[in-house]
Amino acid sequence: MVSLKAFSVVSVCVALIVWGTEKTATAATFNDAPLFNDVGSYTTTISANNNLADIYFPNPNNLKTGKYSFPVALLLQGGLVDKSNYSNYARIVASYGFIVVVPNSERLVPQFGKALAPQTSQITAVLAQMLAEDSNITSPVRGIVNTQKVALLGHSLGSAVGLSAIANLCLTTLCEGSFSRPKELVAGAFFGANLRDENDEFIPINNSGIPIALLQGTDDGRALPFRAQATYDNIKDAPKALISILGANHFGITNTNNPLGVIPDPNNPTIEQNVAVETIARWSGLFLRASVLNDKGAFNYIYSTGDALDPNVRVISQTKPIPESSSTLGLLVLGASSILLRMKKKTTIESQSRRQV
Repeated sequence: MVSLKAFSVVSVCVALIVWGTEKTATAATFNDAPLFNDVGSYTTTISANNNLADIYFPNPNNLKTGKYSFPVALLLQGGLVDKSNYSNYARIVASYGFIVVVPNSERLVPQFGKALAPQTSQITAVLAQMLAEDSNITSPVRGIVNTQKVALLGHSLGSAVGLSAIANLCLTTLCEGSFSRPKELVAGAFFGANLRDENDEFIPINNSGIPIALLQGTDDGRALPFRAQATYDNIKDAPKALISILGANHFGITNTNNPLGVIPDPNNPTIEQNVAVETIARWSGLFLRASVLNDKGAFNYIYSTGDALDPNVRVISQTKPIPESSSTLGLLVLGASSILLRMKKKTTIESQSRRQV
């Protein structure tokens, strides 16, 4: 009889052979660099709310002849942060194969009056605008917009708006009127994010399987790291990730630290600003590729190999197992059975020999 220990050894060996080889090969061949060197941009007006928006898009030489189709990524700004402060971040995310829309949203805010502050209604407004841009003969992105897939990016207050939208909630200060999550919304990546109510209680996020990444500066003095952890714990469904950027403060995502007009972060970053922006944008872009485009290499980078390769991040994550194909499982079972049969035969022979002695 083959012992349980022997079976365990066989199982572990088979798993290491299959999964270990696959992970090693993927890590060795995957390139985390942008897919497009050139990124174009232009400014337009969102018709539904008359807000200005900057639009960034991959701009290869064969853009109009290459049959491209890029999903939309809407960046929801932080409170009081002008859209221009996200240009470096938006360009890098766009270079991973997305059309990044960065609108300004002006509305009445308690204590500030009319101020820059995102809201959930921007999501449907931008989706409608990008449908129009895709068919507009004068638009630089005509014919290259994949309007069936929309992801959210966010910073600070914009992150709270994005998280509430994914949870299909209309919360006071984040939503005016009513909101219904559009079917096109498929992922979200948010920096400096947490979701709490007016009583400082963390709100459960029923994301219905929509992947969420929280990116958090370890030196953030405004959106404190423990709040990002509590928010991560409140995300109901995997896949989800909490990506900590070492030394970044609340404005690690903007072109400069504490840009003009914002409530400043009292903590100074210990990571260079351009390094922080590149790191946050790269992880955002790869997370969107994994979640929106089902890029397996990007998926493995986010959930398995990336934090070991990037000295500026630490990652905790949860994801559903990737099911193996029936053929691979068949080979696994066949291989394990063969090893077990040989071990059983050897055990039987050894038992007979001992009896004879």
